[in-house]
Amino acid sequence: MSSIVHFEIPADDVQRAKTFYSKLFGWKIEVMPVEGMQGMEYFVIDTYGLGGGMMKRMSPDQKITNYIGVPSVDEYSANVEKLGGKILVPKMAVPGMGYFVIVMDTENNTFGLWETDHTAK
Repeated sequence: MSSIVHFEIPADDVQRAKTFYSKLFGWKIEVMPVEGMQGMEYFVIDTYGLGGGMMKRMSPDQKITNYIGVPSVDEYSANVEKLGGKILVPKMAVPGMGYFVIVMDTENNTFGLWETDHTAK
């Protein structure tokens, strides 16, 4: 089966975005030389693999959302706000599976935080 193994995060201010993600998740973010592309910097993010799912579109502007597993949705939500991001959808339970929140980073990109908890109600 195929899995998503790479993602790209666009940023208006790359240093600000690097700071946000490296402090929030402890990700290692390093520049990668791009041959033949003078002046272009591309940064490689060292993180974990992820799974996927599909659902009916809930609104015309709904975009793909990457969910990032964290040990505590509450703790990471607080860190998102502390680092200049926003909570768009507050903590919600998926009964028997876990909890999620949808957040926006400092570059107006949205993503989800996921906490596995089989006792979630």
